[in-house]
Amino acid sequence: MRRIVYISFLGAAPDATFTLVHDHWATEEHIRAAGIAWTFLRMSLYLDFIPSMVLSSGELAGPAGDGRVAAVARSDLADVAAAVLLDDTHDGRALDVTGARAFSFAEAAGEMAALSGRRIVYRDETLEEARASRAGYGVPDWQVEAWISTYAAIAAGELDVVSDTVERLTGHAPATLADYVRAHPESLGHVTG
Repeated sequence: MRRIVYISFLGAAPDATFTLVHDHWATEEHIRAAGIAWTFLRMSLYLDFIPSMVLSSGELAGPAGDGRVAAVARSDLADVAAAVLLDDTHDGRALDVTGARAFSFAEAAGEMAALSGRRIVYRDETLEEARASRAGYGVPDWQVEAWISTYAAIAAGELDVVSDTVERLTGHAPATLADYVRAHPESLGHVTG
């Protein structure tokens, strides 16, 4: 193996609020210790995940407060990965891969409502409310905590990162939430509220 291009996550660190980021940090550490060339693509939250976070009632609920996230389209991340795989001048670097603009969940809810014609609103939950609302999903406690910690990381400002990586490496602007919803109106088809 000549080099590794690893898709990691923003702010990879052992003390990141988003619990799954700890695994990304540990993986980065193992890759660094392997002694081969590497590039880490530290992605933001997936852009296409945002519409799926909306409940069928039209509520986007979570403890994100007024925090912001510059979510990135999977296709943009794939384009960046292809560019890096074809160009080894990025070896030894960790690149933040984000959308072009950070937004709050209240802004995202308003934008998705306007684009879909459906009632979509953001409700800021407390951590306790978030745990209670997800308790019946039938998943292990660590998974519930991972979901909730995503919102908590946004509230803490840890995902309020905007980079120019997509445009700089691919030559095109990153997709926006509006771009995604327009191209995939079915992404909000589950919303009946």
